[in-house]
Amino acid sequence: MKKYRYITLMEKPMIKNLAAEWFHSKWGVPKEAYMECMNAYLNKETEYGWYLCLDGEKIVAGLGVIENDFHNRKDLAPNVCAVNTEEEYRCKGIAGNLLNMAVADMKNKGITPIYLLTDHTTFYERYGWEFLCMVQGDGESEMSRMYIHR
Repeated sequence: MKKYRYITLMEKPMIKNLAAEWFHSKWGVPKEAYMECMNAYLNKETEYGWYLCLDGEKIVAGLGVIENDFHNRKDLAPNVCAVNTEEEYRCKGIAGNLLNMAVADMKNKGITPIYLLTDHTTFYERYGWEFLCMVQGDGESEMSRMYIHR
């Protein structure tokens, strides 16, 4: 069985540029936006973090925690964002491990609950997330599902 490394960006800050580029390639959000959030985290301006799964030195999955994931419910914060796993690495529990890592890290910092915006309907429940309500995503015509982890 393959051994992956789960890290926070704080543990390996030298890959910040690579991580920002990786997230940008998955979501189309400008790389600079990721760099800004990652710099705030690395400079300890925020407790919200970035979590990665590495196969050797290659980023194969990741997610972040930010104030708001582009939706109209500013009171529901912080939000897990940018959850992604490379296609060939899916269905191996990697995203679940990253989600659990982020939840535990936030709880250790006294930050609970946390929220997550998604269109998925059955994935997050496996990891202790509960459907909370529908919210309006910025610039979206359809409502999206908001989940909470208490």
